[in-house]
Amino acid sequence: MIDKTVRINLLYDFYQSLLTEKQDQYMTMYYQDDWSLGEIADHFQVSRQAVYDNIRRTEAQLEDYESKLRLLEKHEARKQGFNELKRLAEDPSSVSEINQVIESLENLE
Repeated sequence: MIDKTVRINLLYDFYQSLLTEKQDQYMTMYYQDDWSLGEIADHFQVSRQAVYDNIRRTEAQLEDYESKLRLLEKHEARKQGFNELKRLAEDPSSVSEINQVIESLENLE
């Protein structure tokens, strides 16, 4: 399982355009620019609790988008498939296995 911060950053990359401007700013400052909750709160002149609540709601929203659209899951499956193809390509006798991996990649919805 990937680290929570890495997962949230990946989900953010996929679903950023679905967030409000405020959600986008909070997530960028917290996860990408490494601002503390207090620094974000001071910048927007809101309470630290308001920032915390907004970030947690946004994380839940990103997880909800993923449960419905599965973009990260499909991305990871494609990446794993391509890595498997690279490994199999080193062995010329693995043509049937290569075809199976290609078929599984083609069937990703």
